Amino acid sequence: MTVSIPELPLLHLSDDELALIQMLRADMLRDRYALLLRDAYFNGEQLVRDLGISIPPQLKGLHTVIGWPRVGVESLEERLDLEAFRWADGSDSADLAEIAEANDLFDESSLAHLDALVYGREYLAVGSGDLNGDSPPLISAESPLDMTLMWDARLRMGTAALRECAADSFIESGPEERMIVLYLPDQTVMALPSESGGWEVVDRDMHGLGVVPVVRMANRQRTADRVGKSEITPEVMSITDAACRRLMGMEVAAEFFGAPQRYILGASESAFQDADGTAKSAWETYIGRVLALERDEDGNVPDVGQFAAHDPTGMTKIIDLYARIMSSQFGLPPHMLGYTTDNPASADAIRSTEAKLVKRSERRIRRFGRAWQDAMRLALWVRDGEPPEKTRRIETVWRNPATPTVAAQADATVKLVQAGILPADSDVTLEMAGLSEGQRQQVRADRRRAGAASTGGRLLERLAGLGDRPAETLPDVVEAGDGDDGF
Repeated sequence: MTVSIPELPLLHLSDDELALIQMLRADMLRDRYALLLRDAYFNGEQLVRDLGISIPPQLKGLHTVIGWPRVGVESLEERLDLEAFRWADGSDSADLAEIAEANDLFDESSLAHLDALVYGREYLAVGSGDLNGDSPPLISAESPLDMTLMWDARLRMGTAALRECAADSFIESGPEERMIVLYLPDQTVMALPSESGGWEVVDRDMHGLGVVPVVRMANRQRTADRVGKSEITPEVMSITDAACRRLMGMEVAAEFFGAPQRYILGASESAFQDADGTAKSAWETYIGRVLALERDEDGNVPDVGQFAAHDPTGMTKIIDLYARIMSSQFGLPPHMLGYTTDNPASADAIRSTEAKLVKRSERRIRRFGRAWQDAMRLALWVRDGEPPEKTRRIETVWRNPATPTVAAQADATVKLVQAGILPADSDVTLEMAGLSEGQRQQVRADRRRAGAASTGGRLLERLAGLGDRPAETLPDVVEAGDGDDGF
């Protein structure tokens, strides 16, 4: 009799897995400084290098912040609104909507887009929803501070990925203990640090997908750099530092030269003393509104005057120059960075200045949309145990990144319908009119109810007409599908 022995999962990492983990961790740590630097500029926490010329030692602790990097990145991210997933062939997309709603992707997507713009990349990890596999697949957005991916440029896919983070709640571990998750084409390995200094495997998910269930959402890729680049470029950081130094210079000038300096010529020493002969302080002498000065021995009255106060106009013009340079780097209208003119721009001029920002948003939608499509396809693969048909393509639905008026959208949609280019009851028509996904679903439901009510009304009218006819002329059987109305 043959006895089958169940195969136990490996409790230790193989030599190849250990070497792969070491290499991926080194790659993640190598880029950490550059990522944290961009994060500091985004949060306004960067340290501005002091040139050591105009700042006195007493003001070394003065820190000025200008939020242009945050404004530039968030202005682009605010135009990337993911609304829905759907099948390109027009079939029912309830399965895609279920996965998206279970993972709260329409809110989480904004966080993923923001990290991708700040760091240059973001990762989407796909896995089973729970240990029993009853819940929808899990799609999580992971920061590049905690995750890295080994990429095969020829195959355009990842070959291995590593995530190092706090231990999951369902794993018994010490307080704030770190864990690693190694993503491989055939399995996902979770491990905790062991007492011997190595790693102890706590779970192996043998998914057997044949691909790494991790998608990289890269920003500003190039053929020689598939990892991606941040929107906070060296040019942006340099201009930010220069503007912060100008603001710091204005603070120093306000401390030393903001109040006008006065001078007195020909005054005696007694003018700066109290009645008892004690010398007045510099502040008491300065704030004295009325200076009672005696004539000298020749009978001349001392001359009193003041120097011109510091005028910050020169520095504000330099900051305005930096704002215009920064607007060209981010493709933003200058007024978004605080640069204004005496004559306000017209509506057409504002839309013209936003053209570059809109185009950049459309490019990000195209790149990020592909990452979300790949993640959703992996989620269906995990749920069903087999990949979706290649002929069925998933589409992502985004809100229009431009800023057209409601009247302009409605007018353009009406003209397309009147010209016969779009049918009035098409979902594309509702989308072009500017309705959100929730509003389009409500319109579809209202149309179904209206259609059912109209069908029921025609049925009642037909039955009423049959009731008015003589009995001998009534048909014996009314078959379904007989007649023009489908009854």
